[in-house]
Amino acid sequence: MIFIHQPVTEAGQRLLERRAVNLQDVIPEDTIWLDLIRPTREEELKVEEFAGIEVPTREEMKDIEPSELLYVEDGARYMTGRVLSKVSDSEEPGLAGITFILRGNRLITVRYEEPQSFRMFAQRAGRATGNGHATVASGDAILAGLIEAVIDRAADVLQLQGERIDRLSGTIFEVQDDPSARNTALQDTLRALGRHGDLISKQRESLVSMERILLSLSATYRTNKAPRDLREDVRSTLRDLQSLEEHATFLSTKIQFLLDATLGLVNLEQNNIIKLFSVMAVVFMPPTLIASIYGMNFKSIPELDWSFGYPMAVVMMVVAAVLPYAFFRWKRWL
Repeated sequence: MIFIHQPVTEAGQRLLERRAVNLQDVIPEDTIWLDLIRPTREEELKVEEFAGIEVPTREEMKDIEPSELLYVEDGARYMTGRVLSKVSDSEEPGLAGITFILRGNRLITVRYEEPQSFRMFAQRAGRATGNGHATVASGDAILAGLIEAVIDRAADVLQLQGERIDRLSGTIFEVQDDPSARNTALQDTLRALGRHGDLISKQRESLVSMERILLSLSATYRTNKAPRDLREDVRSTLRDLQSLEEHATFLSTKIQFLLDATLGLVNLEQNNIIKLFSVMAVVFMPPTLIASIYGMNFKSIPELDWSFGYPMAVVMMVVAAVLPYAFFRWKRWL
C-alpha cells in the first residue's frame, strides 16, 4: 500500500494531508512523503519511477552492516533503522526494519510492519487541526517527527517495563511460608524477568539504530548548513535518545541483579531440601545400625533371649534418633 502526504494551506497554515493511492493513480508532484507499507513489486516500481530512487528489498533492510544501512546513492540518502513493533507472525514484540529515504525535499519510508510509533505520529499530526492534517511541510521535518515519535514510544515502553520490574522486585524478596507457593512464585519471576530483559534488549537495539541515523543526519546538516532550527531539533532528539539508552542500560543491569537474586533464592531452596535429606539420613543412621545389629543371623545374640530385649532395642533406636536431632537443634543447623 502507498500513502502519500501533500502540503495544503488551511487557515493561513501550511499543513500536511494523507491519503492512499492505487497503482493506476498518478502521484502528485507536490507529494513530500511517500509511505510504503508492505509494498508489492509493482508499487515499488511506481515509486522508484516517480522519486528517482531504488527501493531496498526486505532482505536488504535486515542487513546489520552500517555501510548497508546508511549510505548515499544517486543523490538520495538511505537510512535504515529498527523499531520495536508487534510483528505480524509472532505474539511477542519484535524489531521491524524501516528504511527512510531522503531525496531533495521528499521523504520515502519503506516498512513491512506498523509500529505504534508511526500511529502515534499520525495521531499527533491529526490533533494539529483536528482533521487529519499535520503541521509539517518538508521531508526533513517529517523524518525528525517520526524519529521523535519512535523515541517517545521507547520512553513509554521503558517506563512501563521499569514499573513492572519494580513490582517484580517486591515479590522476589517477599517472605512466604508456603514452600510450594514460594517455588512457583520464583519460577514465574524467572520467566517474567526473561521476558522483560528480552524486550528491553530489543528496545535498546532500536535506540542504537536510531542513534546512528541521528548522528548521520547531524553530520549531514552540519556540512550542508541546514536551518538552525532543524539542527537544534536533531541535537535535542539525540540527547533524549542517549539518555534513554542509559536508562535502558540501567534497567538491564537491574534485571541482571534481580535474576541473580532469584537464582540465589532458588539455590537456597535447593540447599534447604538437600540439608533436610542430609539431616534425615543422619537421624535415621544410628537406629538403622541398631536394627541391623539385631537383625544379624548369629546363633549367640544374648539379647534375643531376654524378655525385655525387644523394648530395649526400640528404646535404643528412639534415643539414637532423638540425640542427633537435638544436637542439630542445639547447633541451630535446623
